[in-house]
Amino acid sequence: MASTNLRLETPRLILRPLEMRDFDAFAAFHADPESMRFIGGVQPREVAWRTLMLMAGAWHLQNCSMFSMIEKSSGRWIGRTGPWMPEGWPGPEVGWGIVRDCEGKGYATEAATAAIDWAFDVLGWTQVIHSISPGNAASQAVAARLGARNRGPGRLPPPLADVPVDIWGQTREEWRRR
Repeated sequence: MASTNLRLETPRLILRPLEMRDFDAFAAFHADPESMRFIGGVQPREVAWRTLMLMAGAWHLQNCSMFSMIEKSSGRWIGRTGPWMPEGWPGPEVGWGIVRDCEGKGYATEAATAAIDWAFDVLGWTQVIHSISPGNAASQAVAARLGARNRGPGRLPPPLADVPVDIWGQTREEWRRR
């Protein structure tokens, strides 16, 4: 799959694979303690660079990874979402993270909907999960709006093995019936 040509559109967003031009906004997002509170913690710029490279590399090796969320009205990078399946993960995940000033606008739900459709329709996934901290009420609300249900506690692989998460999810059939 040539990820360089991949582009999903929603009414307000463009979703595309990460690009180097996203790095400054990506690094700022990863440096924000509140934005990163439930998704691995703050990363210094050098570590954020490695994370960007890791996610970009996943596109080439696994044919899926996080998309950049680009706000159509401004052209601004506002977050990441997408199908994600690291080694040892509890299942095929569609996750999301959004810059603080764009929270509460429905962007995460809009972007995750497009990413889930793509994961089921293009990747052929039969289920999707969302690994969510028990304290992350905002992401729990997004998962519920997506029709996912809390399947109970899960476990992420090292170095996140001690981070408590609940596994939310649904099957492709449940997604299509919602």
